[in-house]
Amino acid sequence: MGRWTILVTEDESGIRGPVRRVLAAQGFAVLEAAGGPQALELATGHAGPIDLLLTDVVMPDMGGGELAHRMRALRPGIRILFMSGNSPESMATQGVLPPGATLLQKPFTIEELVRRVREVLESEV
Repeated sequence: MGRWTILVTEDESGIRGPVRRVLAAQGFAVLEAAGGPQALELATGHAGPIDLLLTDVVMPDMGGGELAHRMRALRPGIRILFMSGNSPESMATQGVLPPGATLLQKPFTIEELVRRVREVLESEV
C-alpha cells in the first residue's frame, strides 16, 4: 500500500482538526477544507492524487452530496466516505446522500474512523 491522500471536508473545526491529526498519525497525507467550495479549489490546485474524499454531509454553501458529485467529475475514481450526525434514514428520505453511499456515523471513535477509511480505500472503485 502506498501513501494515500485524503481530503477531509468538514465545516466544524472541532471535528476537522482532530480527524486530520488522527489520519496523519496513521501515515495518511491529509488535505483539509472547511467546506465544499474550498475542497474543490484544493482538488483543482493539488498536483498529486487524492484517493479519498472524507466529507460531512450537511455543510453551508454546498452539501456533501453535491461536493461528491462535483469531485467525481473533477477526479474520476476518487473514493467517497460521508460522515454525519444525522440518521441514515432521514438523509436517504431527504435525498442528501446518493444511493449506495458509505456513511460513517458521528460520533465515531478513532478506531472506527481509521477502520472505515481503510475499508473504503481498499475497496474496488
